[in-house]
Amino acid sequence: MRYRLLGNSGLRVAEASLGTMTFGEEWGWGAGKDDARKIYDVYREAGGNFIDTANIYTNGTSETMVGEFMSGHRQSIVLATKYSNAFPANDANAAGNHRKNMVQSVEASLKRLKTDFIDLYWVHIWDQITPVEETMRGLDDLVRQGKILYVGISDAPAWWIAQANTLAQLRGWSPFIAMQIEYSLIERSVERELVPVAKALNLGLTAWSPLAGGVLSGKYHGKDAGKDARKDPKEQGRMSSDMMKDFQPDEARAGRIVAALKTVSAEVGRSVAQVALAWLRYRPVPVIPILGARKLSQLQDNLASLDLALSGEQVKTLDDASQIDLGFPYSMYERGLVRNIAYGGMRDQIVT
Repeated sequence: MRYRLLGNSGLRVAEASLGTMTFGEEWGWGAGKDDARKIYDVYREAGGNFIDTANIYTNGTSETMVGEFMSGHRQSIVLATKYSNAFPANDANAAGNHRKNMVQSVEASLKRLKTDFIDLYWVHIWDQITPVEETMRGLDDLVRQGKILYVGISDAPAWWIAQANTLAQLRGWSPFIAMQIEYSLIERSVERELVPVAKALNLGLTAWSPLAGGVLSGKYHGKDAGKDARKDPKEQGRMSSDMMKDFQPDEARAGRIVAALKTVSAEVGRSVAQVALAWLRYRPVPVIPILGARKLSQLQDNLASLDLALSGEQVKTLDDASQIDLGFPYSMYERGLVRNIAYGGMRDQIVT
């Protein structure tokens, strides 16, 4: 296992994070305590130190398990958890980015995790309501109190992230050091704005669903290549119909990507999943995949991707099969006329 500095910080995290949304069986599809412990131990034995959970995962069981598993070596773990979300109920303040939910959530997480502090506290999703000043000042207060050490942002638009960090830096508050986004060969629309803002602001980049819910694991083939495992009732149980957003990809595009993966997989003699995960290491901004597994064999296979090298031609094969249209204004910048007038005809002579 190699380690990276997380964004604009001195925090060292493993090049692959262990996602623990699968810890617990309350949602009908996760790992029981014994299996979850084995997954955790194998990740640690591989040198992993970056654990990702959330207050909402398996109704709190994920945090409880992680708290128990960390006993005796808490100081060597970079512990990340999240707040913002809540299941439907009658409490108007049970979810959101505001102070009340933030304070109540962090206190509950600290108890479940059996720890005095959280290393990285994620805003789980932008609620589109709370003033940015309230969220950033509230997070800074938690840092000053020593309850959290760093803050990160998940599932928010690039403009809001830029606004939040600019405000934090101007006022001397704790800025986001990392971003968590859905990123995979299937989901590359983040390359339009989110990946560039991560590069511009020096934010660590972590990817959830790096195998697109199983589509890139080799589990689905042919006409099922665009099928999302999280939409399969056998995989998701009650959550598939009641709670989960429809993440199902375009079947034709997914089929092309899976075909390209199979080609590269055959060339390198590795699993389709390992190739898909290795591709993330070849992005312009380094990506830390969040590896979630229900079975120990899945984690072991995923970890093996860390020593898989891809050739330039193999990366291009995957890039071409999964490419997206960046859209306006980026598509306009590539037009010959625009390149000529924007640089006075000197673009090719300007070294950047």
